[in-house]
Amino acid sequence: MKHSKLTWMIFIALLAGVVFGHFCPVYAVKMKVFAVIFLRMVKMIIAPLLFATLVRGLASHSDIKKLGKVGLKTIIYFEVVTTLALIIGLTMGNLFNPGHSFGNITANPQLMKEAGLMAATSAPMTSISEIVYNIFPTSIVEAMADGNLLQIVVFSIFFAIAICAVGEKAKPVMNLLESVSQVMFKFTEYVMYFAPLGIFGAIASTVGMNGLSILKNYFKVIFSLYTALVVFVLLVLFIACKYARISLRNLLRVIQEPAVLAFTTASSEAAFPKAIDLMERFGVPQNIVSFVMPTGYTFNLDGSTLYLAMAVIFCAQINGLELGIGQQILMMLALMLTSKGMAGVPRVALIVLAGTLASFHIPIIGVAILLGIDQILDMGRTTVNLIGNCVATVVIARWENCFDYDKMNTYIQECDKEGGFWSFISPKPKEVEITQTAEDK
Repeated sequence: MKHSKLTWMIFIALLAGVVFGHFCPVYAVKMKVFAVIFLRMVKMIIAPLLFATLVRGLASHSDIKKLGKVGLKTIIYFEVVTTLALIIGLTMGNLFNPGHSFGNITANPQLMKEAGLMAATSAPMTSISEIVYNIFPTSIVEAMADGNLLQIVVFSIFFAIAICAVGEKAKPVMNLLESVSQVMFKFTEYVMYFAPLGIFGAIASTVGMNGLSILKNYFKVIFSLYTALVVFVLLVLFIACKYARISLRNLLRVIQEPAVLAFTTASSEAAFPKAIDLMERFGVPQNIVSFVMPTGYTFNLDGSTLYLAMAVIFCAQINGLELGIGQQILMMLALMLTSKGMAGVPRVALIVLAGTLASFHIPIIGVAILLGIDQILDMGRTTVNLIGNCVATVVIARWENCFDYDKMNTYIQECDKEGGFWSFISPKPKEVEITQTAEDK
């Protein structure tokens, strides 16, 4: 209910911003300050949220050695699928060029500088050597102060390895990080309460400066992302399901409830418990589900990773920067690291995007532009995150030869009896239309 109310408030703010920007353009331009304040609040979350969640996530999976093949296969699968998501995101970003249509936007440089939305230099890092020595921090405090995501990630990885090496003696540190993570999740939730006001300011000022014609550019961004997400599902996840010898359509029908919940709330956490329960009913062993699903929400956020790739290209195009193939490959390698720090909460991709851009010295003014439609973008990428992790559980179970196809067929028949949202795609067979007894129900 809480997520639904916030979603509706965001959409209302979005519409109100369009109306206010159109009819009161002079005053609407001044509303940018609300977007700036919200983005500054987002930036202050970056360092503590990423450090706590990434270290806790990596160190908590120190039992991968104990899991042996399952853990190794899971990580391999996640990295392959994440890489494919990045490739599709970069390809679609270069194909649609969504940032070029925003080239006529006249932003206020002074206001952006005061808000911290302009990087120290507009020249992105171009060489492998520059990338390598810039990801190693001389001071973690300095890295956190600058919001340098790559340096924070490197420090977090070494910190997590040290925790695993120390073992039981590091348990108090893990408990502290667990507490910090929970506090930062709540902190993030509080900050997101200001999202409607920030989105109102971003949309109102953008429409006020450029008129209603700017909306078609926003539609191009939305269309580009959702097209890329559909391509990823129909290409990568479809092939994964073929390997697992299951129907992607049947899987989507089974997880329709958590998928709709993830779409409407733009929160993976909201759909997480129901998804775990449904995948066990679908035929995936409990031990596989309990390991792959939580690990996936750290290492396998396919939709968010794809979005980050497209968003980086968008922000570069906004600033008139054309990234070459070599630079984009370096960017992809960096995103493979930075995307691992994302939690399953709304708008967190904005945090990672802002930090990644800062690491590559790209001005993050594009984040202010994306803020206005981030709710719509977040709904799509969060749903794909959920679907991707559900497919991952089936693939790993199939890889381990422990997926229960009989249980899957039985559960699909139960879904056929109940009908539901997907019944128009897969009609109920006549022979299944029987009266259920109390025991069947």
